[in-house]
Amino acid sequence: MTVSRALFTTITLLAVSAAPGADALLEYERNTIDVFRKSSPSVVFITSKSVQWDLWSMNVFEIPQGSGSGFIWDNKGHIVTNFHVIKNADNISVTLSNRKSYEASVVGIAPNKDLAVIKIKAPAEELRPLTPGSVTNLKVGRKVLAIGNPFGLDQTLTVGVVSALGRQIKAVTGRTIHDVIQTDAAINPGNSGGPLLDSRGYLVGVNTSIMTPSGASAGIGFAVPVNTVKRVIPQLIQYGKVIRPGLGVELLPDNIMSQYGIAGVGIARTNPGSAAERAGLRGLSRDYFGRVTLGDVIIAVDGKKIANSDELAYRLEQHKVGDSVTVTVLRGNKKINAAVVLQRVE
Repeated sequence: MTVSRALFTTITLLAVSAAPGADALLEYERNTIDVFRKSSPSVVFITSKSVQWDLWSMNVFEIPQGSGSGFIWDNKGHIVTNFHVIKNADNISVTLSNRKSYEASVVGIAPNKDLAVIKIKAPAEELRPLTPGSVTNLKVGRKVLAIGNPFGLDQTLTVGVVSALGRQIKAVTGRTIHDVIQTDAAINPGNSGGPLLDSRGYLVGVNTSIMTPSGASAGIGFAVPVNTVKRVIPQLIQYGKVIRPGLGVELLPDNIMSQYGIAGVGIARTNPGSAAERAGLRGLSRDYFGRVTLGDVIIAVDGKKIANSDELAYRLEQHKVGDSVTVTVLRGNKKINAAVVLQRVE
């Protein structure tokens, strides 16, 4: 007796659906559900408005600026998000996962890193901070999860992998953000400021931007790495801004250097009493006839080549105030190494 192919398929499907454990979750699914369940209470929805005056009626209007995501940093009410989410906002509202909303104040901003800290006055029991992880062992191909509020939709999860490491993107200030994580986990407008998590639920990045011509996710999203976040956020909470280690110099614009075909970063002047001045570095000088002579050109820090001011800032950021670095400069045709003890710059 011959059983038709259609009947055989039907019998097989019924047998599978009736089999014990047919509705059991795969390990991958269990992990995804568990991370979302534990981490989503830490993710918040942020809306911002600006106040504008009507010159004719003298009435005040609140104009929506935009929306985004953020996450709870500690039980004191500090919330981490992107700088561009709250930029130019006069009023900021934060909605927790329990649907309760609170007005927020700005604690500190780091526009060059596209990071910001805001604060709400909420009971400590309503605040579930995320646990920061590390990117040290993060590898291309590892699973990552993004939680946020894309297009204003509440508590949305997308899953993907680390597509690349060490990327560079531009902040709203035009400065370069280094060591950025690239992921194919869908990131859309409204995801900005939300957390990128690893499979253990640890924070590994802050979702920042997407690369797409349409404005929607095209599988190329970027996140500021958690190592940068862990360095910047405590400073924003304590000082309201980033305290950077520096040389105490004013630099020539990169376009001026490239215009004259000079590789490196030119020193325009050293600030009086600065670390650079104490180390003997020199800026521009004028002779008796008013002719300008190029000063020192920084070409390396601790042996690592420097091509522009972004690279110089990045190299110095790897250190702390008080650290000593070796700055290599060109003075005329002569290469000079100078030991500079980094100072606090703002």
